[in-house]
Amino acid sequence: MIFDDMEFDSYSDAEHKAMKAFELYEDGKIPQALTELEAAIEINPANGAWHFDRALTLDTKGEFEEAIREYEIALQINPEDLEILNSLAVDYTRTGQYDRAIETFEHIQQLDPEFEPCYCNRIITYTEMGQYDLAEQMFYLAQQLNPDCALCYYNIGNNLFVRGDYKKAIHCWKKTAKLEPTHPQINYRIAQAYWADGDYNRGHEYFLTELRINPGDIDVILDFGLFLLDIGEVDAAKEKFNRILELMPGFAAALFYLGEVAFYKGDYGQALKLFNEALRRDNRLTGPQYRLAEYAMMNGKSEEARGHLVSEVKLAPEDTDILVSMGSMFLGVGDTDYATHCLLKAVDIDCANADAYYYLGLVGTMKGRLADAADFFGHALDIRPTDVRVLRDSAVVYLGMGRLDEAAERIKKALALAGDDPQLKALDRRVRMVQATDRIADFLRRFQPRFISRLISRFLPGRRF
Repeated sequence: MIFDDMEFDSYSDAEHKAMKAFELYEDGKIPQALTELEAAIEINPANGAWHFDRALTLDTKGEFEEAIREYEIALQINPEDLEILNSLAVDYTRTGQYDRAIETFEHIQQLDPEFEPCYCNRIITYTEMGQYDLAEQMFYLAQQLNPDCALCYYNIGNNLFVRGDYKKAIHCWKKTAKLEPTHPQINYRIAQAYWADGDYNRGHEYFLTELRINPGDIDVILDFGLFLLDIGEVDAAKEKFNRILELMPGFAAALFYLGEVAFYKGDYGQALKLFNEALRRDNRLTGPQYRLAEYAMMNGKSEEARGHLVSEVKLAPEDTDILVSMGSMFLGVGDTDYATHCLLKAVDIDCANADAYYYLGLVGTMKGRLADAADFFGHALDIRPTDVRVLRDSAVVYLGMGRLDEAAERIKKALALAGDDPQLKALDRRVRMVQATDRIADFLRRFQPRFISRLISRFLPGRRF
């Protein structure tokens, strides 16, 4: 009897800890909630609900890999629990395990075809996989089960935003806001869509709406600051970045963008100080090394610039404009290998980036790979046919390859666009001279040597006609 009482007391204590964990979770005290759940699970590891709760709590902290392990343990105890399966599939998506996510969602569908979340959440999975049509199919299947699902409209809005259909994304997100006015950051997402669509007035309006609801949201304040920079309101942007530092002193991204403001205004000393402080706070932050490289280049410090550029490359930036700019700077310091790396990555992200192809053409020229250079310049002109730089430099490459007609054609187009350019005129004269030399050589090759000798002898000194 004593043993039984002790066992009951232990399980009762575990229940108490699990209930306390729930209360702590609701109060936003996530680490304390995890501590209580772990204590409850240690007493009774066979309670699948507590493993599930621990996984949800880990999701709140962004620890998705650990959460997946907890969901999988919970499934061993309750293998057909739809909520566990759905949450697991969502975390598979979050961690890029798309095949496992789809497999899990399809398993839920087999267990219960009317479980709407398995369609709703699959919208995001297919969107991240780039399978946009399948994402839309999931939206319509979910609509048949729940036409007023705010999350469905939010998810399909993300799909449309990624595809560049900003107006439809706005329509869907406004529907989310109507169905669920408290949906996290919904006005922020609408603001981003208006910004991307070029409607800056409405974008500004929705940023302010979001900040009135959540005045301390760092992500929104930061993006609003970037929005203000984009529309030229530099001082207002500076105020937003300083506001972030009031809420979170030492926040590296805010320090970096304050450095950007100083750099923009020509206050390079303050900019360098802020960039270095941002790096001290977060040495994985992209941007500061790039700006430090740019400043070094401005001052003719090639080796220092290269060092900063190499450090920035190792952080794997994804912004195509930055990658192209870095590629051009690597060319400026004579490092064609790193230049190629940056430019090819830019093309992988944006296959229609004319500048990336142009600089790849310059790389080919510097390496003496003229055929490659001509191809890259050709891609650049397919995208931007009136770029005088590309027309000029591709003409030089064609001249070097002996493809004189193509060189002349490029120069003709360039002169039509910028006829007063002395460099173009000099290149045109060079091409014409080589063409003329080629025509003379071709003319002479038409005749037999004996005939040429006779022709030349007619012009020898003392010859009478």
